[in-house]
Amino acid sequence: MRKVGIIGLGHVGATVALDIVQGGFADELVLIDKKSEVAKAEVYDLWDSLALQPYHVKIYAGTYADLKDADIVLSTLGHIDLIKPGGDRFTELRANAPEVKSVSEKLNECGFNGILIATTNPNDVIVDMYSKYLNLPKAHILGTGTYLDTARLKRQVADCLNLDPRTIEGYALGEHGNSQFAAWSTVRIGGQPFVEIAEKKGISLDDIEEATRQGGFAVFNTKGYTNVAIAAATVGLMNLVFSDAKNVAICSHYDADFGSYISTPAIIGKDGVEAVVKLPLSADEMVKLQASANEIQDKIKQFS
Repeated sequence: MRKVGIIGLGHVGATVALDIVQGGFADELVLIDKKSEVAKAEVYDLWDSLALQPYHVKIYAGTYADLKDADIVLSTLGHIDLIKPGGDRFTELRANAPEVKSVSEKLNECGFNGILIATTNPNDVIVDMYSKYLNLPKAHILGTGTYLDTARLKRQVADCLNLDPRTIEGYALGEHGNSQFAAWSTVRIGGQPFVEIAEKKGISLDDIEEATRQGGFAVFNTKGYTNVAIAAATVGLMNLVFSDAKNVAICSHYDADFGSYISTPAIIGKDGVEAVVKLPLSADEMVKLQASANEIQDKIKQFS
């Protein structure tokens, strides 16, 4: 039995729930929101779809006691309404931080002992907070981090060459925020370095990197929120855990080299982050990664 809890049923949480039900990725799905009527409404909406779905999933609006035996809890709470166009994810912190503390206390009280995956922003700061509050090993607490930003990078590169984004290898590293960067030494297509292709074709690496960094706001500034891609990232990480994939994926995890939660590649399996992958980065990229780690730590100190 694959049991999942979703905490926070705004645009992201509701889309994550739909993705899980449509994909049959859980056997039991517990929905929790600080407004219990919202959780119940989402349950009713999902129930109404069950006769049209290819999979059966047990879905209900629950309490934290129902999460005691959950395999995975997804933190999708947030206050995206506080972010103004052109703003940044740090704006949400003062509203999200007390809720993360409260959620952690309730998860500890119920005895939750599974894996927690957070989308809540600012993501690296939030997972650091969860790691301080929860009675869980750091390896069992991870955030979506630059998993989505890496997908955005791949899409930008693929668009330049009229390719499927899945053919692109490489990573956006660091903070899920303004200090993230494209690690161009890792970006390849069929084994060929993209920097060589870009030079031959006159493609601007700086333009791609900035479009990647601003990808979320390109959606948010019109829709007022983002939901589809971040939900896909969340469910993707969840499935790596459920399948014990031992797959290399990028997410926000604790990296002892930086003393911080930060996005670098890691091996993901049933035990969460099972190993950290050390990339052979250029000297310039290592400087950028350390600077991004410093930025994350500065934001943690600002709040505390």
